Amino acid sequence: MTSCDRAITTGPGTAPTHPAPTHRAQTRARLTRLTTLFFAVAAGIAVSNVYFAQPLLVSIGLDFGLSAGVLGLVVTATQVGYGLGLFLLVPLGDMVNRRRLIVAQFGLMAIALLAAGAAPNAVVLLAGMAAVGLLAVVTQALVAFAAALAEPDRRGRVVGTVTSGVVIGILSARAVSGALADLAGWRAVYFASAALVMVIAVAAHRVLPRGGPAGASVGTRMPYLRLVGSTVELLRRERTFRLRGTLALLTFGAFSTLWSCLALPLSAPPLSLSHTAIGAFGLIGVAGALAAVPAGRLNDRGYARWTTGGALTLLTLSWLPIGLAGHSLWALAGGVVLLDLAVQTVHVTNQSLILELAPDAGSRLIGGYMIFYSVGSGFGAIASTAAYSLAGWTAVSVLGAALSLLALWVWATTQRVSLS
Repeated sequence: MTSCDRAITTGPGTAPTHPAPTHRAQTRARLTRLTTLFFAVAAGIAVSNVYFAQPLLVSIGLDFGLSAGVLGLVVTATQVGYGLGLFLLVPLGDMVNRRRLIVAQFGLMAIALLAAGAAPNAVVLLAGMAAVGLLAVVTQALVAFAAALAEPDRRGRVVGTVTSGVVIGILSARAVSGALADLAGWRAVYFASAALVMVIAVAAHRVLPRGGPAGASVGTRMPYLRLVGSTVELLRRERTFRLRGTLALLTFGAFSTLWSCLALPLSAPPLSLSHTAIGAFGLIGVAGALAAVPAGRLNDRGYARWTTGGALTLLTLSWLPIGLAGHSLWALAGGVVLLDLAVQTVHVTNQSLILELAPDAGSRLIGGYMIFYSVGSGFGAIASTAAYSLAGWTAVSVLGAALSLLALWVWATTQRVSLS
């Protein structure tokens, strides 16, 4: 890492941690390529449950009699649950055995998915979605666990690999849910996912390291309420944590602005696309997964600052072709690729940088960072559907571009401060 990047990676009050060599040697030996791949697959399957509803919004609205302006609450309920899980559940990874925590969360998520799929009314559906979001934070437990097992000079690449699984899970979720909904209805999506999540729970019990780190030694001695509160202290103390959290809020606000609302114009005349066709747009964005591992490598080499700036510039420009969705599906597809590449590049760089601040507090750092992600995603979901109801796709595109430009401005401003 270069001296410039190191200047924004450490903040006042940061105390470098030096785990015992024997402990690090033991944990590193367990992170094989196969185990890393399982981390990526499990994380992708877990996070996909947060996004299944997006191409299904029209069908869900018809089933429960919800208007277009209210449909955003279906996605927002999941994001609210996700935000609570980030604050209340993810810090447990620094306190208890991570393998047991991950297995338990997958098991409970299967139950929540069954409840959402069988929901008799909108109230039960929203409660089920919130529970799914609450437990889907197992994704972050997987990221923190993989990062803790990785050697420091490979941490960016490992985080990038697991994030690739997350990206593929997010984007393929729309294609899978759309196709399955066309075949068997939207409820079948949640029943099928419940079965798959239970399989992952059993596999995690067998595959994940049994003797891996439970978390920081200080975390294991810290009472739960103090452990949760320490996330706020880390946020107060670490400037990089605050900056990267702010960038996550804005970039994922823009990300959610696109994906939470895209089904509405695509399913409406004159396009009138099917669930399968709408979900296929998610597969176009899988190209974003290709950015995850290279972004992690660039961070390992000390180029985090300029990788972030370039990605945010690309994110802002992506809204130009996205705004042409009503005139050209090819332009929309190109914009989707650019947007997903940019967002995932920033996301991997953000996580890699904050995990360097205090590796022994990895779960709390990831959990706190993802709270910003969840707030941005929830805002984008409800604001984009409201904007679409008021002024159509043009208003949605302006909203997404404004959030992207604001993120670029925040980054540029902080670079001037750090270089002065």
